[in-house]
Amino acid sequence: MNRTIGLRDIRIRTMTVLAAAVLCVLFAAPVRAQGADGSGGAPTVPTPPPPEPSLPSAAPTEPPRQQEAEPEAATRASKAKTLSGATMQSNDSEPTLGPETARATLEASKRYADIADAGGWPRVGKALRPGSKGKAVVALRRRLAAESELSENEASGGRWDDRLTDAVKHFQFRLGLPETGVVSGATLRELNIPATVRSRQLALTAKRLAHKQFPFEQRYVVVNIPAAVVEAVDGDKVIHRYTAIAGEVDHPSPEIVASITAVNINPTWTVPVSIIKNEMEPKIRKDPNYLSRAHIRVLDRRGHEINPRKVDWSKEHSDSYTFRQDRGTQNSLGSLRISMPNKHDVYMHDTPKKKLFARVYRFLSHGCVRVEGVYDLAAWLLEGTPGSPTGRWDQATIMQKIADGERDDVRLAHAVPVIWVYLTGWASADGTVHFRNDIYSMDKEAMLRPGRAEQRYSSYFNIKREVRYQSSGGPS
Repeated sequence: MNRTIGLRDIRIRTMTVLAAAVLCVLFAAPVRAQGADGSGGAPTVPTPPPPEPSLPSAAPTEPPRQQEAEPEAATRASKAKTLSGATMQSNDSEPTLGPETARATLEASKRYADIADAGGWPRVGKALRPGSKGKAVVALRRRLAAESELSENEASGGRWDDRLTDAVKHFQFRLGLPETGVVSGATLRELNIPATVRSRQLALTAKRLAHKQFPFEQRYVVVNIPAAVVEAVDGDKVIHRYTAIAGEVDHPSPEIVASITAVNINPTWTVPVSIIKNEMEPKIRKDPNYLSRAHIRVLDRRGHEINPRKVDWSKEHSDSYTFRQDRGTQNSLGSLRISMPNKHDVYMHDTPKKKLFARVYRFLSHGCVRVEGVYDLAAWLLEGTPGSPTGRWDQATIMQKIADGERDDVRLAHAVPVIWVYLTGWASADGTVHFRNDIYSMDKEAMLRPGRAEQRYSSYFNIKREVRYQSSGGPS
């Protein structure tokens, strides 16, 4: 059964807020990541964002810490649990994107607009942790109660208790932060972002989704770019969720809808012309042995291999040649590439630089998405595909094929839909609201587009947005 987000069928009119945000919110500048998509030295972690940004535009800088599992969040306590070598982001079974996400997100935007219209939420003035007490703890309780992390009965009192720790951890879970139960760093900054900004993030997400056409089949894959997370969804539930590395600010990962058609085992890498020109040419001129050390062959226009040491790179144009990196452990795509034909020529793949998955800031590629646990994802994609030497494409079989060292392009028996989306604020079907940073400043640009922001968001009460749904069962 196919279900599609679209602009034509059921109409939902929901008021959204943005005028107050335009007038009172200052935007933070994006943090620029540096680094190559496997073409050179390790990327550099960017400068942390300024404190208390009005619009989140950089990844959290609070480092992960070890913590014990709280009783109420036992299922989330294994957030750092590994499955088949992959560090799982969360065990929450609700997908980031489903048939009801746009509807739920619009409704959440209205709720946050109501909070803003009623005066917003209190500011938490300082770092806090278990054992803290006093007025700052009272403010924290009221702040968390505003988003229903605590009940009204729990919204007062100046002492820290276990219930408050649980509420802080759940807030951190919704923001994609390490669940430490401590209010400091990124957690403190996120707590103090105004409700007007949160409402705007939700409204802009709903608008983006309203323009998407995506078939929600039994099985599909979602990449939420600002979260740097990949989800494998089966039967409206997340079966696997993986940490990912997305495009850096200068080379953003695009929003796309495509179909995964094949898994390439032991792929070669054809280096994009932009990387050759901007990153490899200077290295080649400086070091004639650079290409051989990187296991990169140079082919002429007829596909014949040439000796790069015989080319005068100060005179020759590199775009006259094809640069192809041999398969193997040093290959920038790692051992696996997930093929998903699209006009941007981006895809998901393995990487030899697996240590980068441990970073909090993971916007380091040239637009493609690197997946931790990609072998596990490939096995899931290949379920039911014939041609395995062992009868099934499980992870052990894939690893053996990799060890054999030969290139193998395995076509899926059934293509799997995949969507890359840019969601900075969204609500799950169960009503849980999540936020991520506006890493590419898409929210900021949408609000400041000349001649439109003032017209479109001039009044709180004359903003109406339409999101329509289409399903195989007709309007619902």
